[in-house]
Amino acid sequence: MTLPEVEAPARQEAGRPLEVVTARHPLRWLAAAGVLVVLAMAASALITNPAWEWEVVGQYLFAPSVVRSVLLTLELTALGIGLGFALGTVLALMRLSPNRLLSSVAFGYVWLFRSVPLILQLLFWYNLALLYPRLSVGVPFGPEFFDFGTMDLVGPLTAAVLGLALHQAAYAAEIVRGGLLSVDAGQREAAAALGLPPGRRLVRIILPQAMRTIVPNAGNEIIGLVKGTSVVYIMALPELFYQVQVIYNRNGRVMALLLVAALWYLALTTVLSIAQHCVERHYGKGRA
Repeated sequence: MTLPEVEAPARQEAGRPLEVVTARHPLRWLAAAGVLVVLAMAASALITNPAWEWEVVGQYLFAPSVVRSVLLTLELTALGIGLGFALGTVLALMRLSPNRLLSSVAFGYVWLFRSVPLILQLLFWYNLALLYPRLSVGVPFGPEFFDFGTMDLVGPLTAAVLGLALHQAAYAAEIVRGGLLSVDAGQREAAAALGLPPGRRLVRIILPQAMRTIVPNAGNEIIGLVKGTSVVYIMALPELFYQVQVIYNRNGRVMALLLVAALWYLALTTVLSIAQHCVERHYGKGRA
């Protein structure tokens, strides 16, 4: 039995070809027009309102004191991320270790430093001398080899780096652990079957695949830390946010100086976002 033939439309029977009619989306166009109007209103408010004081923004945007504060912000970010991910990688490997003591210590570290706000950690390290006026090196519960004053060792910059790095390490540990767990167990078994030593297995087989998962989250952490360095203003370190506060407290141009800080943060995060995209494309090669 054959299926009945479907009758062609009347236009096709008349010898005219079928026409392709593009679907219309009037609501989509209305939404786009509404967004365009809102953007135009926002641009007008920024350009025509003299209270923004764009001439003051241009005057201080590349002022030497502001540029130095941007460099300090980048230094704090680089040290916090570098030390944080180095320690976080060690903690991630400890969490994945079959040794219960190592995994428990790593879990306790992550739990503690993720539970305490960053500003409290910074204040703790900044005031460490109140708890331990002198630090010593020696045998626990035994003789001391030498000691030194805490104030001489832990200054404001050191306290800021310690606080940022130790806080960041707790989040980095979970990012790295999640990336390592995302690699299929068959990859580990295949590398072990080839007789590769554990260290080489990790560096050459597991990490390159784990980076596909690690990089997006790590990029978000780096961008977040660029803005998070503003918390160290409580230590009177002349990073970007603190420096613009000093300037507008002196000249009273509050909104203009806040806009200077916003433009610098936008520039820094934009550059980091582009770098993150390039790194993601590099590690995403060969993915189906």
